[in-house]
Amino acid sequence: MLRTLLILGLIAGLCGGIAASGFAKVVGEPPLDRAIAWETVHARAAVEAPHDEVVSRTVQGSIGLFTGACIYGISLGGLFALVFAGAYGRLSRSGPARTAVGLGAGALLVLYVVPFLKYPANPPSVGDPATIGERTALYFGMMAISLLAAIAAVRLRLQLLARLSPDVATLAAVAAFIVVVIAAGLAMPAVDEVPATFPATTLWDFRVASVGVQFVMYTTIALVFGVAAERKITGAGVRRELVDATLVTAPRR
Repeated sequence: MLRTLLILGLIAGLCGGIAASGFAKVVGEPPLDRAIAWETVHARAAVEAPHDEVVSRTVQGSIGLFTGACIYGISLGGLFALVFAGAYGRLSRSGPARTAVGLGAGALLVLYVVPFLKYPANPPSVGDPATIGERTALYFGMMAISLLAAIAAVRLRLQLLARLSPDVATLAAVAAFIVVVIAAGLAMPAVDEVPATFPATTLWDFRVASVGVQFVMYTTIALVFGVAAERKITGAGVRRELVDATLVTAPRR
């Protein structure tokens, strides 16, 4: 079954990559082009030498975008299937589809929304190239804290279930997660390298598009995988019951 779930996850990830690349092309490319145009104008005003393009913008916004999104989606879908296999039936009594949707919503919140709130996405034209390593490390650090806090919250909920009702245990675990990530967000250094003259509308549109791409990616993976897993697991259960019933009722020769 694990092999089947992994294949379903890879397929769901491919669907997510295709959907996310389409969204990024329609919604994300316009603010990115405006940000690059702003950078070009200011570079010319400062008499700076233009940067050599290793890959043209035409390729980046077409086949490059599609390929990158699909590779990312397939990888994410495979990981999603493995986590689903470990979580299904252990964290709740929900069916495969509901488990997949809940897992997708949780993953989006933990792995993207929480780090994004502390270190929101900026277009390539924003930020000092000399600090890109530091900014990347801070972002992944916040992501790791969020993930560890989520794992701890899940374990806390399982322990509280022995003494409290499921609703109270869930609320306590969620509250603990929120407290940890807020404390971590306040403790970690802030990064603000957006130039004062950068258009606020362009920055807002870019960040909204970034959130939208991730939302489309995670939602598509969760829905496609959830529907496929529901049919596969439920169908396998029905067939198993039919086989068992046949063996019990079949006359012995």
